[in-house]
Amino acid sequence: MLTFAGVLLAMFLGALDQTIVSTALPRIANELNGLERFTWVATAYLVASTALVPIYGKLADMYSRRKIEVTAVIIFLVGSMLCGLAGEFGPLPLIGDGMNQLVIFRAVQGLGGAGLFAMAFIIIADLFPPAERGRYQGFTGAVFGTSSVLGPFLGGFLTDHGSNLIPGVEGWRLVFYVNLPLGLLALWFILTQMPALRPRSQPKPFDYISAVLLMLGLVPLVTALQLNKAEYGWTSPFTLGLLAVAVTSLVAFVFRSLRHENPILDFSLFKNPVFRTANAALFLLGGAFLGIIIFEPLFMVNVLGASATRAGVSLIPLSMGVVAGSLLAGQMVSRFGHYKRWMLAGIVVLLGGLSLLATMPENVSYYQVLGYLLLCGIGLGPTMPLYTLAIQNAIEPHLLGQATSASQFFRQIGGAITASVLGAVLTFTLAQYMPAAGTPPLTPVQERVIGEGPELPAAASGSAASPQMRAAFSKAISRVYLVNIFLVSCALLMTLFVPELPLRKTHGEAPPPAE
Repeated sequence: MLTFAGVLLAMFLGALDQTIVSTALPRIANELNGLERFTWVATAYLVASTALVPIYGKLADMYSRRKIEVTAVIIFLVGSMLCGLAGEFGPLPLIGDGMNQLVIFRAVQGLGGAGLFAMAFIIIADLFPPAERGRYQGFTGAVFGTSSVLGPFLGGFLTDHGSNLIPGVEGWRLVFYVNLPLGLLALWFILTQMPALRPRSQPKPFDYISAVLLMLGLVPLVTALQLNKAEYGWTSPFTLGLLAVAVTSLVAFVFRSLRHENPILDFSLFKNPVFRTANAALFLLGGAFLGIIIFEPLFMVNVLGASATRAGVSLIPLSMGVVAGSLLAGQMVSRFGHYKRWMLAGIVVLLGGLSLLATMPENVSYYQVLGYLLLCGIGLGPTMPLYTLAIQNAIEPHLLGQATSASQFFRQIGGAITASVLGAVLTFTLAQYMPAAGTPPLTPVQERVIGEGPELPAAASGSAASPQMRAAFSKAISRVYLVNIFLVSCALLMTLFVPELPLRKTHGEAPPPAE
């Protein structure tokens, strides 16, 4: 249990870092004179943390899990310290000014963050057999939900008041330094309490060429998806060039993996129906949570006229629902031994919540929307632990790391692609209903996802938007949710095809056959 606590704490750091920085970004960009590059602070972390997930999974199958986890935590803490020091000593040779330093150091942080996510599920799978694992993996959803609530609040508090806590240190730097004491505590738990968890077979040589090909494929792909489309549209030479490099490298990676004796991702896993269908569902569900977080604040500000603060607070019920749904589903699976019914129930509840969001009238009350978001969160909760549990239960133990990291990767890459699709839907719909006006208030993430669109009159914090603008945003966001409903319905269909296998009661037991 102490090992479990340390792993969850390390995972909490990675999840918190995805949200805590967003509220500090405007102040950071202003102080480091890098407003034109501030979106790259988030993009650098996301690119690195997504691209490294499959590699961590492979390394976990080859070497001691403890060594991999310790390495990931140390890289993350070094990156956090460097981010806090960005610009402190002026421009640096080769790197440049403080904003460039921060972008590069955020990528370093992302290299460690990838391991915090991937290794958490892998280590939990080593600690507890599948029949008991649900109740423990349910806590991973609670970690994500808690961090999504605490992150923006803590980021804003430290940015505004952190200078009073430690004289001479800008508040935004504490957003990164806060990781150090928590990370060192997690490191102590892991070093002193965690068993080595060595691989079950003698490792073969690592395929470095496949690793390079994978990085050359995923880094341009995620970068192309995250580019600000107002600056680099989908048909711009730069975006198309990145996509071409990504496709070429990933095709080469597949051919290399099919021929190598020790591939980073064993493609024979796709012959397993549980692995195949569960990952397809995760890919489609990956954007559901992200889509709500990105587009619901737009509805709050531009349709209901809520302030930015109230729009942010409105997401708390969503996170509370995720925590409740994740913990409840994990406990029920461990008690009764069936995972598929809870996966299906969660998606049905999610579809109900999305249907209510898609049919909201312009005069819907603020508190009604909070209820709809709570319902969506309860539906999303079971998707966090149960699909990974189903995959882990169905594969051979020596492939556990690869299979687990693949589930995390498909969720993340699906979220990035789905968010881009939903952003294009919003832009297209706004162009139909509001061909001309001033710019809507967008967060950095919304700006990257939505990209170039019609100019709309900005709704100042708490001020009433024009009727034309309210109607346009209401129709556009409704259409976004309708597309999201279609994608989640496809995920429901894929989940129906996930075989229901008995949960193994010991680690040594062979996985049940899946027809």
